[in-house]
Amino acid sequence: MGHGIATCNGPEAGKRRGRHVWTNAKVADVMPQLDVYHLYDRLKTVLHAERFTAVRIPAVVELCIQAGVDLPEYPALRRTRPVKAIGRKLVEQDVSLYEFDDDDEFAFLDTEKRVADANNMEYQNEETVTDGESSQEDEEEEAAKYSSLSIDLATISTSELAERTLETWMTMRNGVKRLMKKYVVKVCGYCPEVHVGPKGHKVKDCGAFKHQWRAGQHGWQKATIDDFIPPKYVWHVNDLLSPRLENELKRYYGKAPAIVELCVQAGAPIPSEFKPMMRVDVVVPDITEMYNAV
Repeated sequence: MGHGIATCNGPEAGKRRGRHVWTNAKVADVMPQLDVYHLYDRLKTVLHAERFTAVRIPAVVELCIQAGVDLPEYPALRRTRPVKAIGRKLVEQDVSLYEFDDDDEFAFLDTEKRVADANNMEYQNEETVTDGESSQEDEEEEAAKYSSLSIDLATISTSELAERTLETWMTMRNGVKRLMKKYVVKVCGYCPEVHVGPKGHKVKDCGAFKHQWRAGQHGWQKATIDDFIPPKYVWHVNDLLSPRLENELKRYYGKAPAIVELCVQAGAPIPSEFKPMMRVDVVVPDITEMYNAV
């Protein structure tokens, strides 16, 4: 059952004295997913005029793409040479126009020859991919790679499923922390908008405090892991068979991210980093003895 703690700030919350109206939750309520604009070139940004044509994908997926993951549906430009920036213009050296001869001297290639060589290379790649034996071997390698990550829901127990779910979630957070040390992630200082890239996008869709002064532009700053993966804290329930959480005893209750609380209630052990937050060592008194508790 839902708790009775008066923390609701929604519409007409004053009539309900801050009490919540409970209904069935969805997956997005437990694990909120932030979407960001996908960048084909991470050195460029999304302008306000491109807000309807730019693709929005989950933030974790975009971070992994910029870190090197190749997804056919979301192509990305991979540079192997430094780029010069003259003002707002990027000047790149097209190294494909040059080649080394026997005397280690640069020789300029004809543009038509370069295009023909590129087409021949693409044709050879297509022949390699369409080969039945090689494609079957690739499928077997992919299956062996992800076989350890698959879960058979028919044979696995609820507690084991909760442990693996919690372990996967913490692994994802630790991986995101490491990627955020190398790849820049921005967050708006006024609203929860997140952007993955060296500079934030130019879309004017911020509706937070005094957005008229900024013409709807976001105030970008460095993001943290909680900005990138919102934990969405919930009250911790020590005993599922006990009465619901009361507003008068909220000072004795702990909190935890929703996914952690769900997995703990399903049988997973409490991670050490969340034990102080969940306050498992605090004995919750009754309402009648609340004023006598130390």
